[in-house]
Amino acid sequence: MDLWLFLVLLIFFGLTIIALVYFFLKRQEDQELVKLQLELRKGRQEYFLPSRLEAYQRAILLMERIHPNSLVMRAHQGNVSALTQHGILLKTIREEFDHNVTQQLFISETGWKMMRDSKEESIRLINLAAAQMGEQSTSLDLSAKIMELMAQLETMPSEVAVAFLKQEFQALF
Repeated sequence: MDLWLFLVLLIFFGLTIIALVYFFLKRQEDQELVKLQLELRKGRQEYFLPSRLEAYQRAILLMERIHPNSLVMRAHQGNVSALTQHGILLKTIREEFDHNVTQQLFISETGWKMMRDSKEESIRLINLAAAQMGEQSTSLDLSAKIMELMAQLETMPSEVAVAFLKQEFQALF
């Protein structure tokens, strides 16, 4: 009986030691894995940070460039009809946006959606102003109507998008 008890105790303590060693090694492995993941994340962030910085800069620049106020000033063509100016403004917005579409790789889904929505709102505002123009209206008339409609808004969607992008960018640091 003493031999059986000795064997049972020996097996019990042996299994206990094996279990302790296993759990200790498992814990050590988990800590190493977490450490490696943190190093990988840090390395990835250092690698992509310049690209993200550029993406946020370009996104804010895009929002500023398609803001109806700056767009009207920059793309104004003298002595053309309101209809022609309308087409020029819409083309400019689309070209600006298409030129920066790859920035969505480095900007959050929410930020990119706000940028898209801002573009669409700028287009809607310009379309609304153009719809109120007569056949004899000039580009100056369209520009004035766009400014008038902007004055009726509390904030432009592009301004909201810029504020969000700035806040999101600051969160990176």
